[in-house]
Amino acid sequence: MDAVLKGDSAYCKFLSANDSGETGGHQSGILISKTAKDMLYTDQELRENHILKKTGSIKWQDDFTTGCTFTWYESKGELRITGFGRGFQFRHPDYTGALFVMVKDRSGEYQGFIFNTDDMIQEFLDSFGLTPAETNRPIEINRINPEIHEKRAIDLFISGLDGEFPSSSEMSRAARMIQYDVFLNRPLAIKDPDAILLKWTEEEYRLFRAIEHSKYGDTVAKGFQSVDDFVVLANQVLNRRKSRAGKSLEHHLAAIFDENKIQYTAQAVTEGNKKPDFLFPSEAAYHDMTFSVDKLCTLAAKTTCKDRWRQILNEADRLRDENKYLCTMQQGISAAQMDEMQAEKVILVVPKDYITAYPKDRRERIWTVGKFVNYVKEMEGLL
Repeated sequence: MDAVLKGDSAYCKFLSANDSGETGGHQSGILISKTAKDMLYTDQELRENHILKKTGSIKWQDDFTTGCTFTWYESKGELRITGFGRGFQFRHPDYTGALFVMVKDRSGEYQGFIFNTDDMIQEFLDSFGLTPAETNRPIEINRINPEIHEKRAIDLFISGLDGEFPSSSEMSRAARMIQYDVFLNRPLAIKDPDAILLKWTEEEYRLFRAIEHSKYGDTVAKGFQSVDDFVVLANQVLNRRKSRAGKSLEHHLAAIFDENKIQYTAQAVTEGNKKPDFLFPSEAAYHDMTFSVDKLCTLAAKTTCKDRWRQILNEADRLRDENKYLCTMQQGISAAQMDEMQAEKVILVVPKDYITAYPKDRRERIWTVGKFVNYVKEMEGLL
């Protein structure tokens, strides 16, 4: 699958009894649909030759290479690959019905793969959105399931790690880059910040779980020699999960602000070493007493805030009498708590899709991420 994703073009077919040698036919090779001829010949070569032979080589999945001959018969409209050499392991009756995949690399070299189990065949077909009736033709790369691109991107990131978990900021950034590369949704950070925040958060969770499995999967599968060994590993895993979740929201909000060209200081110091998560437009502006309070605001980021929302009330003395903004991923808070927040001039900022989890008669108090972004952009003269 990785070869197809990286390649210039690809073709697949089920091997017939003649292809596998089961019928004993004298043509020792694989018949290829003429729809794949562009993988092998140029238009000029086809125009100038009624029977066209070209030698080449194919590197197979078990990391061995065979020579081969590509032959085009114009009168029959046939294309055949022969000349794999004596003892070619895949030319055997056992491979009748196997799925043959041929990939042309961007360098012009060829790779070959034979899948001979139901599970492998089905996984390959599902990955590229194919049914058996849609084989014996070139693979349309644009139909490839995005999840396959995503898995490849995750695996690539994990393969580049040095054995340790990446930092929280690295993890969040990797999740965003995977979303950008696979789903091409970078513009959403401006067009729909609520949607992109959820996509980044979900991507980071999938990435984190994949790294956990890579690092601890074998250990867990083998079992533990003692309860103490289990407890040590369990605590290590749980503590890392808590640490990542606590910082993830801050990282992704910062990325949204960056994409929207918003000025801010993260973890700015106000009075008495207080540190709001985000101060707009800057720490310097906050400490400039000639700078209008109307042009200042803070945003706290708390994944959950059912009990911790009061921590943000005194983070900035200059804004004590102003609205205080709190972004959360919490899905639902009681009506009584929302009334307490309103009394303290706390405005919740929640991803749009989560607002329906809040009391219906109080939802109008909640701001979406997009509304907050536009508010700050207007405050900073960006709108």
